Amino acid sequence: MAEEAKKLAAYSAVDNHIQNNQVVGVGSGSTIVYAVDRLADRVRQEKLNIVCVPTSFQARQLILQHGLSLSDLDRHPDLDVAIDGADEVDDSLTLIKGGGGCLTQEKIVAGCAKHFVVIADYRKDSKSLGQQWKKGVPVEVVPMAYVPVSRAITRRFGGEAALRMAVSKAGPVVTDNSNFILDWKFEHAQNWKEVNTAIKMIP
Repeated sequence: MAEEAKKLAAYSAVDNHIQNNQVVGVGSGSTIVYAVDRLADRVRQEKLNIVCVPTSFQARQLILQHGLSLSDLDRHPDLDVAIDGADEVDDSLTLIKGGGGCLTQEKIVAGCAKHFVVIADYRKDSKSLGQQWKKGVPVEVVPMAYVPVSRAITRRFGGEAALRMAVSKAGPVVTDNSNFILDWKFEHAQNWKEVNTAIKMIP
């Protein structure tokens, strides 16, 4: 049932928000697999002219495997729409993203789009962040800075910011940008606009 809900949400997003002659930012994660499947179907059936800009190695491979037109922000810095998933969405439409480790490129691509569409089924919905998603807020960091950044976050906001460790290799997870990821597990409700700005300002 959960997988079907994810598929239906992805199909609905593609059907309702993507039109002919658009440049589309393609997000990352398991939900996006369904979105790209549906996009490829529509391109074939409706003869749509769509250009895709990926947010990760995974997204790039999906675009190529489905025979869709691949581009990048050098050639297409202005996107019509970006579609991506989320780990959790609260009542104010504040998101936790980055569980899949592609958060920096996802955020850049979303910022270049006129419209940003988030695909989220019922499992991602919560009244406040942290109710459903228990793994914390992902923060991508330059490797040399992960200790001072972790300390800066916990000193100001509490909780614990731990280095994400890899499962199939020794050592930490390394992103497509050759960076590390901190997963910050916060203790209580936060002012998320303040948190977002403060974390981005950490040197």
